[in-house]
Amino acid sequence: MRHSAKALLLLSAAIVGAPAFAQSTTASPAQAPTTADESRLADIVVTAQKRAQNVQDVPIAISAFTAEALQERAVQNVSQLSALTPNVNLDAGTPFSASTSVLAAYIRGIGSDDFAFNIDPGVGVYLDGVYLARTVGANQDLLDVERIEILKGPQGTFFGRNTIGGAISIVTRDPSDTFKVRGDFTTGQYNLFQGRGSADIPITENLRSSITFNVKRQDGFLKRIPFPDQRANNAPSFNSFSAAGYNSATDEGAANTASVRGKLKWDNGGPISVLLAGDYTKDRSTSANSVIGIFPNVPGNFAGTANLPGTAFDPTGTTGFTFAGLYNFCIGSTSAQIAARNAQALCGVSGTQVNPRFQLPSIASVNVDGNPANDRLPWDSRFVTNDPNRSYSTGNSYSDLQAWGLAGTLNFRLGPNIDLKSITAYREVNWNAGLDADGSPLNFSQLSFTLNQYQISQELQLLGNLFDKKLNYVLGAYYFKEGGNLHDYVTFAEGQVQVDGPNRLDTENYAFFGQIDYQPIDLISVSVGGRYTNEKKTFEGGQQELNGFNYKLFGCSNANGVITPNGPFPLAPITCFQGLDFPDPTNPVRVYVPGVNRKSFSNFSPKIGIQLHPADRLLVYASWSKGYKTGGWTTRLTNPQGNVAPDFNEEKATTWEVGVKSTLLDRRLQLNAAAFTTDYKDIQLNIQIGTSPTIANAGNARIRGFEVEVVAEPVDGFSINASLGYIDAVYTSVSAAAAAVGGANAFQAGTLVGQSLPKTPKFKLNISPRYKLGLGNGGALVLLGDFTHTSSVWNDTQRTLLLLRAPSDVFNANVTYEHPGDNWTLTVGATNLTDARYLTSGGSNLADGIIFGTYNRPREWYARVGFKF
Repeated sequence: MRHSAKALLLLSAAIVGAPAFAQSTTASPAQAPTTADESRLADIVVTAQKRAQNVQDVPIAISAFTAEALQERAVQNVSQLSALTPNVNLDAGTPFSASTSVLAAYIRGIGSDDFAFNIDPGVGVYLDGVYLARTVGANQDLLDVERIEILKGPQGTFFGRNTIGGAISIVTRDPSDTFKVRGDFTTGQYNLFQGRGSADIPITENLRSSITFNVKRQDGFLKRIPFPDQRANNAPSFNSFSAAGYNSATDEGAANTASVRGKLKWDNGGPISVLLAGDYTKDRSTSANSVIGIFPNVPGNFAGTANLPGTAFDPTGTTGFTFAGLYNFCIGSTSAQIAARNAQALCGVSGTQVNPRFQLPSIASVNVDGNPANDRLPWDSRFVTNDPNRSYSTGNSYSDLQAWGLAGTLNFRLGPNIDLKSITAYREVNWNAGLDADGSPLNFSQLSFTLNQYQISQELQLLGNLFDKKLNYVLGAYYFKEGGNLHDYVTFAEGQVQVDGPNRLDTENYAFFGQIDYQPIDLISVSVGGRYTNEKKTFEGGQQELNGFNYKLFGCSNANGVITPNGPFPLAPITCFQGLDFPDPTNPVRVYVPGVNRKSFSNFSPKIGIQLHPADRLLVYASWSKGYKTGGWTTRLTNPQGNVAPDFNEEKATTWEVGVKSTLLDRRLQLNAAAFTTDYKDIQLNIQIGTSPTIANAGNARIRGFEVEVVAEPVDGFSINASLGYIDAVYTSVSAAAAAVGGANAFQAGTLVGQSLPKTPKFKLNISPRYKLGLGNGGALVLLGDFTHTSSVWNDTQRTLLLLRAPSDVFNANVTYEHPGDNWTLTVGATNLTDARYLTSGGSNLADGIIFGTYNRPREWYARVGFKF
C-alpha cells in the first residue's frame, strides 16, 4: 500500500500542474458527450450511495457507462464491459455451465467462477436496485439501459452480503412523458439477426408506460465434425446415461434469445410516485466447449483408484491408474489380465441393480475378443483438434433459460428534506442445460443440470439531509428470501462414475444499514456507515453415484453390476456398506448424508471515509471498509463422507483505498485514480478432489493495486477514453489440504503461497478514441476504435498449465453515419479484428484424464440500422 499511495500522491500533483497532453495518455469512465454543448464532457448521475449524485462526487472507485457509450461500443451484455473496466474480469460462462447467460464476475481479484446453488457470487449484480442472487442469468442483456455502474471494492454498507469484491448496478430507462419509439436491426457474421425496440407510451397526464423487446439469433462458431473412425459408432449414445435432457447440436456458441421489459410509472408531481416493472427472458444460447488436453494415465492419488492397498483393482497400492486409464485397461486387456487384477466388476456391467434403467453391457476385453464389430475407441489425445472452431463432440449441447421478475418502487416525500423509498421484488429462474465437455464421440465428460430458483426481496430506504444539506443520511432495512433446487447429472469415463445429484437450498436474511455523510466545512467531509446482516440457510443434498464404483473397487460387486452392501467388507469384519462409509441404508448408492443441514451467519460490515475538496470539481478521498461472502456446503460429491455434510464458512475482506476524482481544463479532461490494498481471508477455494469439485475455506490473500481512468476531449469532435489497471493478488497462506490437492504436478502449477489468484490479470489497458466529423448535409460520421491489452491470467484455482489465458490484444472498430434529422443511423463494424483467440474459462479433471475450456469469440463483422422518432 505504501508504494501505491506514493504513486497516487504523484499522480495528484500531476493533475494540478501537468500540461493537458501529458495527462491524456492515461484513463477514465467511458462516456460520449451527451449535452447540448458537445465540446464539454457530460456529467453522469449515479445512485451508488442510494441517492442521485454526480459520479465525480462519489468517494468510491466507479466505472460508469451511459447508454450512448454502450451503443457505440456494441456492448450488449454485462460480460462485454470487462474490456473497458480496469481490474475487472467478466466472463460469459463458467466451467461446464453450457450457457453464456452465466456470469463469472471478478473485481479486484475477488469473485466466483461457478453456478452451483451452494456457492454465492462474490460480486453482486443488481437490476434497478434488485439483487440477482444467482450467477445463472446474471449476464444480463443490456436492454434499453440508462447507465451501468461498476463499483469496486467491498460494498457491504449499501449493497450487503456477497458484494465482497464489488457490485454491478444496471439501471434501465424509465418511461418518458412524450411518445417515442427507438430501435435497431443488426445483421452480421454467422447469420446474425437481431432486432431491438422500445416505445414510450403516455397513457394519461400522470401515467406513462414503456415497452422494450429484444430478439437475437446467430449460428455457433464451433462446428461439430464426425470423428474419422468407424469405432466412434460403437460407443453407447449419450442418452444411455442419466441426464437433465438429451439435445445435441451441429454447432456450439450459438445465440437464441428473446426478452421483453415493461414499465408503468405514475407521478402527479405530488409527494408519492409509483413505478411498476416486469421483465421476461428466454435464452437458449450455448457456450462453445473445446477439449484442451487428454491424459489417460496421471500418477498420484486421483479418484481413490491410486495407491490404495487392498482394493480389488490395486492390491499393492502402486498402480496409479485413473478412470481414463482404467477404461483403456478394460477394453484392451484379456479376461485373464483383468482377472489377475481382480477387476472383473470394474470392467463389467456399468450401473447397479439399484437403478437398472442405466445399466450398460460390460466393456471387458472388447478390443481383444476377435470381434471388430464391438471395438471401442481408446481414450487418448486423438480427440484434441487444436482448433477452437472444431470439435468431435456428439453429446449434449443445449441451454434453456427462462427468467422473469416483477418489481414495485414507491417514493414518498415525507417532508422538504426527507424521503422514504420502498423496493419490492419477486424473481424466478428456471434453467436446464447440458454439454459434452470431452470433445469426443465417447461419454467421458457428459454434464447436465437443472436449476429452479425463486427470490423475494423488500428494501426500505429513508433518505434525507440536515443543517442546510451539510449532513446527508441514508437509513435502511432489507429482507431477502430465496429457495430452489439444483440437480446435477454427470457421466465420467463411459459410466464408471455416474452422478445423479438432487439438492435443495433455502436462504432467509434480514439486514439494517445506514450511512452519514457530514461536511462541516467546504474543505473536508467525513462518511461513516455500516450494515448488520443476519442469515439462515438450510440445505438437503441427495447426491448419488449410480455406478456403485466404490463397491466394485473394493470387491463388493460382481461383474454383472450387482452390488452387495450387506456383504462382508474385505478389509475389516464389517459390511461393505459400513466399510465404505455410505450414509443411507435405504439407498446404498447415495453418497450425501440424509436430512436437512442448517447454518447461520451474522456480520457487521462497517465503512469509514474522509474526503477533501481542495478545488471545484476536485475530490481526494480515503476509505476503510469491510465486506463478507456467505458460506454454505459442498454438494458435488462422488465419494461418501459418512454422516458428515462438508461445509464451509464465510469469507471476509478488509480494504483500504485512496483516490482522486477530477474534472479539469474547462471540463475537457476528466481523470480519476484509486489505489487500494485488501486483506482477503478464508477464501472459498474450489479445488478438484478426484472427480469432485470441493469448496473449502483454504487460504488467505493480499491484494493491492491501482487503477486510472480518463476521458479527454482535447479538440471539438475528438475524444478519447482510456483506462489502466494494475493488480498484485497473491496467496499469503494456503491450508495443508489445499496445498496437497492443489500442489504442483506435471499439469498444474498448484495453489501455493506467493502465487496469483485466478481470474486476475496483473495489467489491463484500454484505449478508445472517438471522432465525430460533421458533414455538409447536416449529418455526421462517427469513427470509433477500441483497443484492449490484457496480461496473462490463470483460469482456475489449481493453475492448470493448459488453461493459462495468454496475454491478449483485442481491437474493435466501427463507423456510424448519423442522418441530418437524427432519426436514423447506419453502423458498420467488427469485433476482435485480429482474430485473437484465448481461453475465457476451463476446468481440469485429471481423474477423468481431461482438461477442457471455452475460447473467446472469433473475428465478427456486423451492420446495424438504428431509428428513432
